[in-house]
Amino acid sequence: MSTLHEERAVLGTLDAVSTLEGGGFLVRRPFPTARLDYIGPFLLLDEMGPADNAPGEAKGAPDHPHRGFETVTYVLDGEIEHRDSQGNRGLITPGDVQWMTAGSGIVHSEMPSAKILQQGGRAHGFQLWVNLPRKAKWHRPRYQDLEAKDMPVIEFAGGSAVVIAGHTHGVDGAADTFLPVNYLHLKVYPEEEVALEIEPGHQAFVYVFRGDGTIGKNRESVSSGQMAVFEQEAGQITVIGGSEGLEAMVGSSEPLNEPVARYGPFVMNTREEIVQAFDDYREGRMGTIEPELSPSMESS
Repeated sequence: MSTLHEERAVLGTLDAVSTLEGGGFLVRRPFPTARLDYIGPFLLLDEMGPADNAPGEAKGAPDHPHRGFETVTYVLDGEIEHRDSQGNRGLITPGDVQWMTAGSGIVHSEMPSAKILQQGGRAHGFQLWVNLPRKAKWHRPRYQDLEAKDMPVIEFAGGSAVVIAGHTHGVDGAADTFLPVNYLHLKVYPEEEVALEIEPGHQAFVYVFRGDGTIGKNRESVSSGQMAVFEQEAGQITVIGGSEGLEAMVGSSEPLNEPVARYGPFVMNTREEIVQAFDDYREGRMGTIEPELSPSMESS
């Protein structure tokens, strides 16, 4: 019988592909690719940067719609300014997370802050897409703006983990989720070992974005830009840092056994629902982002 203390083996590793997103910024994407469409409720993982931008050079994602899933934006370096069709505004700074439930549909933008555009600087972060169960796809859009100071951190003998969401090692993450999703930022020190508890039956991935090491029961080698996917039967995932240690994003969740229909910014259960989403967006039923007034207009 499986327990949390048994080790999981790596089923396979995948190299992230490089592609342009939004207004032309570079991302490394371990999934979806030709080899792997999604992992349980996890639909996409993009590593944005790292990129060192000169003044005026940083790019973002102008106005675009979403329906039927959640976007999770985690910033390591730089600042992202958020605006949406419901009149919300926000700034995501290093260590912060924005957990956006698109639900029934929203139009939003994610752009470099005025400070980054004026001064330049390093941009680095992640965006994860998490599917919603059928019953939640028509939930009203909502935001959880989670600040770095509110993120619980697990201290291991061989490393640490920021717990963005879920429950692991007796710690509850900061985000409120529709599904039992665990999402962690893991650091493993050089030549040290960390054993992560993963619930039996949960699907799991580890995406390494800095350094290298070995991972899993079968001690697979992994390095920056590679993702490991694991068997479901046992619980524990062992991660051993190389000579410089490693950092990784870790996700796990029980499978979401529902049909997935996806195209571009929409993820639903049927093709007909995707067609309806495009119609609703074109007809303006997801709203639009109102332009900001200039200081002179505001005072007139």
